[in-house]
Amino acid sequence: MKTDFFDPIRLDEMNEVKLMNRVDRKYWFHLDCLENLLQSIKNDYFILNIDGQSILPYATSYFDTTQNNMYTSHVNGKLNRYKVRRRTYVSTGISFLEVKFKSNKGKTIKKRIPSEFGNTTLTCQEHDFLRQYIPYNTNELQPSLFNSFSRITLANKNFTERCTIDLNLQFEIGDKMIALGNLVIVEIKSAGRSNHSALSLALREQRIKSAGFSKYIVGRTLTDFSLKRNAYKQKIRSIEKTIHTNNNLYYLN
Repeated sequence: MKTDFFDPIRLDEMNEVKLMNRVDRKYWFHLDCLENLLQSIKNDYFILNIDGQSILPYATSYFDTTQNNMYTSHVNGKLNRYKVRRRTYVSTGISFLEVKFKSNKGKTIKKRIPSEFGNTTLTCQEHDFLRQYIPYNTNELQPSLFNSFSRITLANKNFTERCTIDLNLQFEIGDKMIALGNLVIVEIKSAGRSNHSALSLALREQRIKSAGFSKYIVGRTLTDFSLKRNAYKQKIRSIEKTIHTNNNLYYLN
């Protein structure tokens, strides 16, 4: 995937558009659509470049209660819901423990603290941090899903919008691993509505509509058949149809 037609931006410059309190819009589609999409917006965005690389590896560990309260809240459509994860930026060796809160106003608010690279359990400091922001007993939290993916990160040239483009998504828990081949997930993060941003308009021109996509919920639905899943069956079928299941959605265990 070529990305060298974008103007590059450094990580410290990208931090000017963190948008920890934001509105998110997500889209997902087949990889074949991506190159034309990127070409159409190349003059409107900077691309994050670290050590000459712009497609960067990420990894995430998610935590949930023993009763899967956070998963259940999401699939039931509950607002004012939470997600706990440790996000690792593999190329820089930096990790953060994060709480994502989705409000009943549609806002996503993220709180985070630095976390030890490669740690798979919660430290005392992390328990103290989580107690400030989630309504659950942190002693009941346990790893519930791991994922990895490659990410392209864009910032529009007036630094009011941050966009992520995720590829090569894989999920893992226990001895089960699943990869979603040829699926692209785009997320536009902005302080307000982003319907008229350059990327939103380019997606609309390609007839790609905004559609919710939670890596956590999709990953858990695909890897744990004991969970309540009726609300997500149609979405999973749509994903399979989009990426042509027989060739590109596959079980690796």
